[in-house]
Amino acid sequence: MADTLIIDFLMIAGGLVFLYLGGEGLLKGSISLAIKFGLSKFIVSAIIIGFGTSLPELTVSVGAALKGSSDIALGNVVGSNIANIILILSIGILIFPLAMKVNAVKRDALVMVGASALLCVMAVTGTFTFILGAILFSALIAYIGVSYVMDKKQTASANQTEPSEEETAQILSPLLMTVYILFGLLFLVIGAKLMVDGSISLARDFGISEAIIGLTVVAVGTSLPELAATIVSAIKKQADMIIGNILGSNIFNILGILGITAMIKPISVDAHMLNFDVWFMLGVAIFLAALLWAKRPLLGRMTGSVMLLAYMTYVGFLYMGTPA
Repeated sequence: MADTLIIDFLMIAGGLVFLYLGGEGLLKGSISLAIKFGLSKFIVSAIIIGFGTSLPELTVSVGAALKGSSDIALGNVVGSNIANIILILSIGILIFPLAMKVNAVKRDALVMVGASALLCVMAVTGTFTFILGAILFSALIAYIGVSYVMDKKQTASANQTEPSEEETAQILSPLLMTVYILFGLLFLVIGAKLMVDGSISLARDFGISEAIIGLTVVAVGTSLPELAATIVSAIKKQADMIIGNILGSNIFNILGILGITAMIKPISVDAHMLNFDVWFMLGVAIFLAALLWAKRPLLGRMTGSVMLLAYMTYVGFLYMGTPA
């Protein structure tokens, strides 16, 4: 028992180290990429960091679908999107309150709401078929293309194509930039796996039920890379990277992960998820979009505290089986 506990704690500690190093590396590489190619940090964080940190969700959803566990495949996407907004973002703004005025933020907030609404409409059919998956994935490709073109136009019109001396100092060589980004993503995935496996084992050692483990450790586990990237960005006061990471990850979870998974194997929709969880996900997406579209889009510590409380309440309702 003692040896098992030591191994569990070492896995959790190792996971934290990998998550920190991965978050640092990915952030540094992405900032360099944005400056070098004249892109905004927001669009790079939305596409590179947001999509990259969703790799654990992709692995879990595809693996679950292939094993016939449709509820896990869909629940992973829905649960991760809920956690990204009212858990991970809340932690980020508790560390560093945000005030976003970038047009791309408003645009991607609407895309996130649109993707969430599309998921709800498709869920009503009862099954995410190959055709529906292809529609979602095609929407992702279109989103990436439009975002890139619009971002290039905006940075050019704002005369931001020439980096300042301070920004030039942050530009890495192409090889080093690639190493930082790729190994950053790899370390995030490794760190998330170590944290999840160690935490599950530790919980079982102390006799915690499978239900509690599933609702807490596993549900949040695949979102640990987003959490690591958010915390590192918050500490370095990179507001655009924080929001870009959350919006990009949520968009990719629906259009990319759910789309790819449905094209590999149809996903049936659980009745409980259809009656409550997908609509709650849409609700929190609309809530975040409303905050970002407000005249003073300040996400302060009070908002963060309310969001964190909402997540804890949501998990409590799930555990008690309150939503019907």
